[in-house]
Amino acid sequence: MRARDIRFVVERPMLTEKTAILKEQKNRYVFRVDRSANKREIKQAVEKLFNVKVKDVRTANYHGKRAVQMTKTGRHQGLRSDWKKAFVTLAEGQTIEAFDIS
Repeated sequence: MRARDIRFVVERPMLTEKTAILKEQKNRYVFRVDRSANKREIKQAVEKLFNVKVKDVRTANYHGKRAVQMTKTGRHQGLRSDWKKAFVTLAEGQTIEAFDIS
């Protein structure tokens, strides 16, 4: 089995108030990741992309919500796509400087 390119595992960081609190209190960073990525791939990707030591990875799968759109021609219903979130805990003393917005 061929290894996946790490650039496609981590899609983007999630920057919200809740993730800022997790970062400060538990040194935990949150990323939106590829739905088919496993914890080992996520750990390797974060370690290589940000040059840090990852202690733990937890994941959560989210199902797409139903979306209703009102247009001039009527009401249309669709479905947002499913997605996956990864909670990455770094080793003591490690930080990702790209998240430091202050």
